[in-house]
Amino acid sequence: MKRVAAIAAVGLAVTATRRYLAARDAVARVAPDLRSPLLPFLPEGRRALPLPLARLQSRLVRTSWGPGVTVTTRHAGDPSVPVLIARPNKPEEPDEGHSPRPAVLWIHGGGYIVGSARLEAFAIGRVARDVGVVVASPDYRLAPEYPFPAALDDCMATLRWMRANAEELGIDPERIAVMGGSAGGGLAAAVAQRSHDEGIPLRAQVLIYPMLDDRTALRAEHAGRGRFMWTPAANLFGWTCYLGRRPRASDAPDYAAPARRADLRGLPPAWIGVGELDLFYDEDVEYAERLTASGVPCTLVTVPGMYHGAELLAPKSLTVRHFHAGAQDHLHKYL
Repeated sequence: MKRVAAIAAVGLAVTATRRYLAARDAVARVAPDLRSPLLPFLPEGRRALPLPLARLQSRLVRTSWGPGVTVTTRHAGDPSVPVLIARPNKPEEPDEGHSPRPAVLWIHGGGYIVGSARLEAFAIGRVARDVGVVVASPDYRLAPEYPFPAALDDCMATLRWMRANAEELGIDPERIAVMGGSAGGGLAAAVAQRSHDEGIPLRAQVLIYPMLDDRTALRAEHAGRGRFMWTPAANLFGWTCYLGRRPRASDAPDYAAPARRADLRGLPPAWIGVGELDLFYDEDVEYAERLTASGVPCTLVTVPGMYHGAELLAPKSLTVRHFHAGAQDHLHKYL
């Protein structure tokens, strides 16, 4: 038995060493303060973590809301959508009295297949505290059990609920922004589009390395991007689950892949941020350029050496702090 255990240990060590050596060149492209020791051991570009394991992993992760934030749970829409409400404890300035606060609809990420609002507690708390806004974050239905448009419907239901219950929530219904990262960024872009079409005003959209274009999953080459965190294989799986079929070049339902929308005029001012090593780099840059060409005020931030979801592995890095400070500046400006 000891001999078997020893052989197994050696095998694991050899596998780990090979993976480390194979990833060495990719890690060298990463910004120094984002080079987590875990990077070489993440799933490789053509592998996807099995969905049950990915969901278990997301449930095991616990993050703090941080100081100065009060959190409650409400429900919106029909079917009922759980919504976490985070509000800053800091009282309004004396000259403001009890005036309503601006609000942010925060949409969590997870490739449309995993994730929750509570999993992004620290980021939600940071925005509520630092920007001085009430944040509402829905636990929308996930694919593949609930393919498109379930998640978008839940997010829109939450936005309508925020506006209808603005007085109770202590928010200004005319000062709401939408914000999210990864799939949450894709949904935020879709909410901005659908809200515009339905005549619901939004002050701003903040899209953090958003998942916008299902056609990226059809590409065979990605110029070395997508090596870490969100890989081409994961992207194909996520889009297939969300659409209820494999992506195809010809079409996708309206709002499912926001990058496919032809007319971007009239959308709310946008902030789009993405790392140069992110699988979504090309689609995000193109979307930002199209927004600008359509007359939509758009700030595009591209970060050298940053991979998808870098804050999960290097939350205290200067690169990550500057990145998120830029997103918050956009909220300060437009709210």
